[in-house]
Order: sequence, then C-alpha cells, then structure tokens
Amino acid sequence: MSEATHDLARLARAAGDIAQRAAQAILGIYESDFAVQCKDDRSPLTEADLAAHRVIVAALRELTPELPVLSEESAAIAWPERSRWTRYWLVDPLDGTREFVKRNGEFTVNIALIDDHEPVIGVVQTPVTGELAVAWRGGGAWLSNPHEGVAPHRLATRARPAPLVVAGSRSHASERENELLARLGAFEKIALGSSLKFVRIAAADADLYVRLGPTSEWDTAAGQCVLEEAGGAVRDFSGQPLRYNARESLINGDFFAIGDRDADWHALLD
Repeated sequence: MSEATHDLARLARAAGDIAQRAAQAILGIYESDFAVQCKDDRSPLTEADLAAHRVIVAALRELTPELPVLSEESAAIAWPERSRWTRYWLVDPLDGTREFVKRNGEFTVNIALIDDHEPVIGVVQTPVTGELAVAWRGGGAWLSNPHEGVAPHRLATRARPAPLVVAGSRSHASERENELLARLGAFEKIALGSSLKFVRIAAADADLYVRLGPTSEWDTAAGQCVLEEAGGAVRDFSGQPLRYNARESLINGDFFAIGDRDADWHALLD
C-alpha cells in the first residue's frame, strides 16, 4: 500500500467513526417529537441536521485542521475563497431529511473528501440500521454494521443483468425518468431515499439510478466514491464523471449511477 493510500485509509476510517457519532446525535432527535423548519428552497430542516452538522464539523476540524469543511448547513462560503480549495471535506449531515420527517429510516450521514474536484473518500452511514459504507481511492469500498457486529466486507458491483433493477428516488420520481428508463427495456424498480441508492448499487442489489433535475454536490460525493470503488460509475449525460467545486454553483445537473461501468449505456445518452 502506498503512503498516499495508507493516509486515505486512515482518514476514511476516522471519518466513518465521526459519521457514527453524528448518527447517535440524529437518533436522539429522531426518537423524540421534533420540529421541522423550511429552508429558502423549501426543503425541510430539523434539529437533527444541525446537531449532526456540529458533531461532524468539529470532529473533522480536529482530525485535519489544515482542511476546509463545506457542509450543507454552512454552505455560504464565497466562491472567490472556495475556488482556491484543492482539497476539502464535503458533508451532508443528514441526507434525506424528507425521509427523516416521514420516519421511514431511509436517511444517511454523508462525508466525502474532495481532492482536485474528485471524491477520494466516501462515507455513507445509515443511522437507523447502523450500516456503514466506507471507501477510499485505491482501497475499495467496504460495508459493515458495527452495531450488529458485522465486520467490513468488500463491495463489488455486478454485471448488467436483464431485467435491470433500478434504484429510484422515493421523493423525486418523474415521468421523464420513466420515459428514459423505458429505452432500456424491462426493469424492476425499488424506491429508496438518500444515498442508499449508491450503496445498494455498490452492493450488487441494484444496477442503475437516474437523477433528473438539480442535486447538491454534498448529496452525491460520498456515494459516488463508494460506488466507483466498488466498480461502478456516476456520470453526467455527456458521459463524464461528476466533478466537485469546479464552478460557483454547488449544483449537479442530470446524472446516472451504474453498477456495470463496462456495459453499453448509450440508450441513456441518445
């Protein structure tokens, strides 16, 4: 293992520990009567988002004081400052707040390390189940469940099957998406919230996720790293991997996530 890979492995495992601490803060609120506010974009915000944000930001600053931290709950950092960053943490303290509010358990804690516009560490932790996905560049993607004593095992995507299993958004489905998927022939669809879609593809439980419309960069970075290290890919509709902090906007365009990156997906791009 190279020194660089060893350092990423150390940071990834530490980020996984931090995500589990944030999950405990989230669950303490999830199990209570919590209030829901609305952000300017009408997306929901709860005390759990803020509690997890505080835990993660403080711990990452202690772990790597030299690296900036960009979190969904503290994203108002001016572009002239942010554009100079080459390496930084990108955090969604609670991905899937709508699912949190619905109490269906399908929300995650996302932590990614971005290096030269690419995610090189990805952590996706599911508070309700305790499932923890950790990946780092060159080190693979690993799934465990510390709460249930399940040791880490390496994730690997599968070859494209027929019919496809499509991981669809539980809160953002659209008719346009259905029309696009129809080009691929027969498929089964499972609805999932948050970054669980990336993890399920990485774990060979699903094959494709199509996202049409804007998403924030903190929604995708950690899941992208997990999926890429398991053998998959996350691409925009020009066929290029998603990139981070490459523009003033922190918004992704349309993209799709695939398990079998060597299969022919041109029907999606036509």
